[in-house]
Amino acid sequence: MSTGISVILCLVAGVLLLVGFLGTFVPVLPGAPLAWAGLLAAYFSDFNDISLACLIITAVIAVVVSIADNFFPVTMTKKFGGSKYATRGATIGLIVGFFTGPWGIILGPFFGALIGEWINKEGKQEGVLKAAFGAFMGFLLGTGLKMITVLGFIWVFVISFFR
Repeated sequence: MSTGISVILCLVAGVLLLVGFLGTFVPVLPGAPLAWAGLLAAYFSDFNDISLACLIITAVIAVVVSIADNFFPVTMTKKFGGSKYATRGATIGLIVGFFTGPWGIILGPFFGALIGEWINKEGKQEGVLKAAFGAFMGFLLGTGLKMITVLGFIWVFVISFFR
């Protein structure tokens, strides 16, 4: 393969990995699949030494993490006595929080879940805080799992570049 195409593939891989990392906390971007697509691009580059086995294992991990990320918030919200309103509120809170900086990304899901559950309970406070905490914990678990996974993918890319 020509050096020019390998350079382009390596650059595309790096961009996809970085966008995948952003996708770990931006709800509209599929973080792990985008980061895996970066590894796929790197696989075809002459500058990276990623094995087919590594590519398959990371693909399975990306799928499992993506599925788990959708179940954590719902499962944790239900475990803490919340409704789908708390889960939806957490998602809306994350989106709104994204535009207010790092603290908004962290606190937005909690306050969104709190407001969502408060609306569901028609203004009654009983169990609202507990449900919001569950939704928030689910969000943190999913986001943490995606972040660790994508950082692992970035590590594979960097290590494969220097082999």
